[in-house]
Amino acid sequence: MGSGILVYVETDNGVPRKTAYELLAKAAALGLGPVSAGVVGAVDASSLGGVTVYQVNYSGSYSTSANVKALQALIAAANPAVVLAPASSNTKDAFPRLSVRLGAGLAVECTDLRVEGGKLIGRRPIYAGKALVDVAVGGSVALFTVRPNSFPGGHAPAGSPTVVAVDAGITAADADTTVVEVLAPASKAVDLTEAERIVSGGRSLKSKENFDAVVRPLAASINATAGASRAAVDAGYAPHGDQVGQTGKVVNPSLYIALGISGAIQHLAGMRTSRVIVSVNKDQEAPIFQYSTYGIVADLFDIAPLLQKEFSSL
Repeated sequence: MGSGILVYVETDNGVPRKTAYELLAKAAALGLGPVSAGVVGAVDASSLGGVTVYQVNYSGSYSTSANVKALQALIAAANPAVVLAPASSNTKDAFPRLSVRLGAGLAVECTDLRVEGGKLIGRRPIYAGKALVDVAVGGSVALFTVRPNSFPGGHAPAGSPTVVAVDAGITAADADTTVVEVLAPASKAVDLTEAERIVSGGRSLKSKENFDAVVRPLAASINATAGASRAAVDAGYAPHGDQVGQTGKVVNPSLYIALGISGAIQHLAGMRTSRVIVSVNKDQEAPIFQYSTYGIVADLFDIAPLLQKEFSSL
């Protein structure tokens, strides 16, 4: 059986995402032995601090087969007892297959981690967020994926990394996808899945023009990312990439402001773990108020400009 914790680092254009620092700091705090990092591709590892960084230098586009093979090689090289990874679209694709190949247990979408009796316990939502369960993983290596922002404010340990090259034996046959074109998002806002603050609008906005005039300026006033309910997306007020919910993006911000969102179970499943939820809705019986930290029973078109004015003055 291995020892310590390996943190799988996801990157954007060769730069570690902020989830890497959240997980590195949490891994160190858990005290389960040495902490190392695993990266795939040409990555600038200098910001990861004084850890051993295992690196598979794969230059191809993402594919399930290649990524699983790379992850398997990283784990073989690091020989950890625990692997932590961010809950993302790529890990949702790769980690179930990795779990089967390794014969390892897998706990997904965790929002907290703790140690009991020398064993790592993950807490995760179930039943679309209606309940939380504690999960322990058996086997020689335990795999955990963690929602972004579960441990905000993380940072890499002091020092410089030691980089160890790992050959995953990836061949052309493993590259089972071809990227034809990559389109950069028009918005420079932080991706919803990693955003610390989110302002979301629902069908009550009534039009795309109102959505752009109310939700986006309010979000900009607090450096938040704009989101939308499925109803708003289906109505054409916002693109699908802005959708929060079970069929959109699962988010976990420190602050979630919901404007004109009733709180259908599909939407709640995507944002219920937010630390502070502020809801504005004219219907005092709207289900979302049951899960809100603060609720305002009023017309969003009256409240949103007031909030924006106050936020902008801070």
